[in-house]
Amino acid sequence: MLSPLTHPVYRHLFLAQVLSLVGTGLATVALGLLAYKLAGAEAGAVLGTALAIKMVAYVGIAPVAGAFVHLVPRRTLLVTLDLVRAAVALVLPFVTEIWQIYVLIFVLQSCSAAFTPTFQATIPDVLPEEAEYTKALSLSRLAYDLESLASPALAAALLTVISFNWLFAGTALGFLASAAMVVSVVLPSPRPPERAESAWGRTTRGARIYLATPRLRGLLALNLAVAAAGAMVIVNTVVLVKANLGLGDREVAWALAAYGSGSMLAALVLPRLLSELPDRPIMLAGAGILAVGMAIGPFASQALPTLLALWCLLGVGNGMALTPSGRLLRRSAHPGDRPALFAAQFALSHASWLLTYPLAGWLGAGRGTGTTFALLAAVTATGVALAVVVWPKRDAEEVEHAHADLPPDHPHLTGTDGARHHRHAYVIDDLHHSWPGR
Repeated sequence: MLSPLTHPVYRHLFLAQVLSLVGTGLATVALGLLAYKLAGAEAGAVLGTALAIKMVAYVGIAPVAGAFVHLVPRRTLLVTLDLVRAAVALVLPFVTEIWQIYVLIFVLQSCSAAFTPTFQATIPDVLPEEAEYTKALSLSRLAYDLESLASPALAAALLTVISFNWLFAGTALGFLASAAMVVSVVLPSPRPPERAESAWGRTTRGARIYLATPRLRGLLALNLAVAAAGAMVIVNTVVLVKANLGLGDREVAWALAAYGSGSMLAALVLPRLLSELPDRPIMLAGAGILAVGMAIGPFASQALPTLLALWCLLGVGNGMALTPSGRLLRRSAHPGDRPALFAAQFALSHASWLLTYPLAGWLGAGRGTGTTFALLAAVTATGVALAVVVWPKRDAEEVEHAHADLPPDHPHLTGTDGARHHRHAYVIDDLHHSWPGR
């Protein structure tokens, strides 16, 4: 599983990701505590709104960034975005009004909306071999889990000697260290799209490929299930632990760490599972775990030990449902279209979070956590059911299809003796506008 780290460019990028996410994890804990300081028991509603603003930035900025990222050197773009994020993190401890949180979160997450899909689309170019890329996806999942495991654990230790405002300084240091690691390597140049398009065409190209591909429509439904369960964890952990159970800041960090430990466990075992089983059953099983966990949530959140066990279970489901998604994206587009497709995944998946974050926050504040668990459990189950329906069991990479619209001597039909029926690895592009039989 560690073999991708022998590649020097990937190793530096992975370290950049780890350092950035450690800082982000500290900010996640600090932001929840800052919201509790300013709003008390209404912290869930404040945090839900802040995270909804984050999703607005993700949904609006990511497709634009994906459309034009090939025009800017990747290293320059990634470093600049890290520096801006560090500056915002340094300002957050000084806010005194809730609206100030909202403005700064929008700026911070607009930068992340451009950074993350650009970073993700770089990895297939650095590691073109399928087996190595699969291992890199698991390593990337482990890195993301540091945000919800190592960072909260570090935050719990730091909170014994410093106030939570100082955690934002750790966030800034994480972004600065990430920028230093990116500067230290030469990144492959992004490949331009296969043909010139209008600005609107480039902006929507990733979404058009995404929504026309059955396996990615299934992934979109799974994103809804993941968002419903994840929003409950991220928005209401502070309320469940501090308001419902009457515990302290360190117990909040422990609960978030339990969620991360489950996801990390899934990431550790997935490379072996994915070498033996297709992506679909593994990802559907993970989403099913999320649905079951959310259904038992009202009963399992009445004491800290059972809450920790539940959060760990939801983390396992999250890791199983999300980790293989990069494999689906990689094989669903030509290299020149990957930045746009990764940006579309980033935007469309976070559209689900845009729904579930405020739902988790406002319902938790207005109706209580029991009702919130029940409604989000229904949303999770709906996402699983939709994925089962729209993602066909037989999801072959090569698909037989016809080109009735092409002349027999078209270059795409070379080697078929003029026959318009042929078979190859099928992706949506300028010659393949829809999925055969769909």
